[in-house]
Amino acid sequence: MLQFRRPGWQKHKVAAEGKGLAPAIAAVWGSLWSIAEIDSRPLLLGFSLCGGVIVYFSLSNEPLFWPCLLATIGAGFFYVATRWIWWMSVISLPALVLLGLIGGFTAATIRTASVEAPIISSEMRPLMLEGWVREVEPGAKGNRLRIEVHALSGVSPEETPKYVRVTHRLDLQVAPGRFVRCFVLLRPPPSPSLPGDYDFRRQAWFEQLGGVGYVMGRCRGGALGAPDSRVKQVGLDVAAFRRRLAEHVNEAAGARAGGFAAALISGDRSFMKIEDQEALRASGLSHLLAISGLHMAMVGGLVFLLVRRVLAFIEPLALRIAVQKPAAIAALSASFVYLVISGASVSTQRAFIMSAVVFGAVLADRAALSLRSYAIAMILVVLLQPESVMTPGFQMSFAASGALIATYDAWSRRRAEQERILGSVSFSWASLFVTSLVAGAATAPFAIYHFDRLAGFGLLANLLAMPIISFVSAPLAALALILTPFGFGDLGLRLFGLSLEAVLVVAHWCSSLPNAAYTLPRTMPAVTLVLSSCAIACAMAARGSARVLLSVLLIIPAAVLWARSHDVVVHWAPSGDVFLRNKDGKVVRFEMVDGDGLSPLRYSTAETEVHCDAPACTYPVTGSGITEGTATLYKGRDDSEPAIDLHLDEHNLRLNWDDVVTTGGITIKSGRDGPKRLNAPICGRRPWRACN
Repeated sequence: MLQFRRPGWQKHKVAAEGKGLAPAIAAVWGSLWSIAEIDSRPLLLGFSLCGGVIVYFSLSNEPLFWPCLLATIGAGFFYVATRWIWWMSVISLPALVLLGLIGGFTAATIRTASVEAPIISSEMRPLMLEGWVREVEPGAKGNRLRIEVHALSGVSPEETPKYVRVTHRLDLQVAPGRFVRCFVLLRPPPSPSLPGDYDFRRQAWFEQLGGVGYVMGRCRGGALGAPDSRVKQVGLDVAAFRRRLAEHVNEAAGARAGGFAAALISGDRSFMKIEDQEALRASGLSHLLAISGLHMAMVGGLVFLLVRRVLAFIEPLALRIAVQKPAAIAALSASFVYLVISGASVSTQRAFIMSAVVFGAVLADRAALSLRSYAIAMILVVLLQPESVMTPGFQMSFAASGALIATYDAWSRRRAEQERILGSVSFSWASLFVTSLVAGAATAPFAIYHFDRLAGFGLLANLLAMPIISFVSAPLAALALILTPFGFGDLGLRLFGLSLEAVLVVAHWCSSLPNAAYTLPRTMPAVTLVLSSCAIACAMAARGSARVLLSVLLIIPAAVLWARSHDVVVHWAPSGDVFLRNKDGKVVRFEMVDGDGLSPLRYSTAETEVHCDAPACTYPVTGSGITEGTATLYKGRDDSEPAIDLHLDEHNLRLNWDDVVTTGGITIKSGRDGPKRLNAPICGRRPWRACN
């Protein structure tokens, strides 16, 4: 008689090895930090790497390289030991977090040293610049050219910057990839005037941007030969191709939305109108300009579908090979090409890496895990470009993607139990609503912190615009791609442009509504942003009720700290603009002096509502704890110096323009013991703001 043995447990369901309480605690702790039965250690590693990078950039002194490297190696061995020794398994997750923190710190240290390039130390007299145009960006005062420097008159090769960015105010007659000669005035990259604002000088260091300025006259093409490096030549060829592609799309898609179409396809925004960009930002649709998952999925998915269908029709081939694998290779290649021609921004890198993981899983006959691909994308971007962690693009892109992945993971498991979740609403329309709501909520803290505003009608704008993008614009863009080999690509691009015109109509209408760009009455502190980011991370990395519990435990102190924070009452930037917080808690701009510096990124959307034609004007200002406050502005006529007199309750302060120029900006914040005056740090012990 045959005896059948009962099948045993699968290997991954075996309890933790060893005896005692430690294995049981480790098993419970591991089940807490997982999503949909998927180990979330890669997620924790990615978040920890980001934390290490933030700690690095928060320091006032540059750390030594070798101690960081040795600490990373030691943390790696310690984590391996917690994975191999059973009685140490209970601390494996803290060990992984420690490894990520030290690893991110070290990666940022290595990156800082590897991109070192000459920087102009002081303002230079007008001189002749020779170099190759790399990029053209739109600006309020003219096109901004990023030039790879070949030579600067009177500057030695050792002190010549690698790249400079200059503003070209006249009509531009040169394109990326072209060798040019310009008569320019250069100065060092400006520092942030508002404490805690976006540090352009730090970003310039990592972009090897050694100087900024403007062109005196016009840049003219030169006759110098190709660069001495093959890599440089390839980069210039790519830049020239991107420009030609953008020009063609801009012309074929129509005058109204041609610049918008060019920005979506090539990543070149120089053809977009400034008012269209402002409307997209104010309406909460600026994420459409960032080439990310939607665009990459459209390119890779279309190529995968077409190649797979074509190969499936070839019966001898389809019977002998798995047609999805050559299709995955073709889709991966197309995605890489799109990454290159679109400019390879942080959001595009994330989308490409996630697409590469998905198509790689198809090649390896394995299931593609969205959370795993998200974690891999974060780890690779942080290791390759640690400085991107401090940028709004990285933070908002990964916050929106992670929140959407976690939401749809929970939704998919919910749909397995019941077919419809939102009643009679179909999945397509319900997903549009959920996507707009979740993405808006996830990116709101970063928009408030970096730009001091929130799109009041962002949800409405996305609900109106995303169906057009998803059901009309994306298919028409795919149609244009299909028709291009047959000579009818311009027809598809024109239809694509018409669909984008409808999106611009939605953006302008939503941005024209009252309180479209809503400014909160209190500025968000950095600690609140960090705690909010940790809450979003916990919502992704935890499981079950732990998601809500951990998120709430972080959101509560974040809200309390925000409520107790101090307000910026007055800020005088080196650009000459004065920013006042009025009685409604809204920050408004006053054009006081024509300066040469930058205005804070946080107040980039502040409206110019304050006007003064008299020698002196008085306006009411407010702040937390201030009952009565006024600012008297003196524009400095009859050879007198521009100045501001502040009367905040019983405190009187006077600000002078010379002090603003000397210190790089003056900020007055409200406080419990009276107003506080803060000056922007001029220099420090970091490479990007070293004291000369």
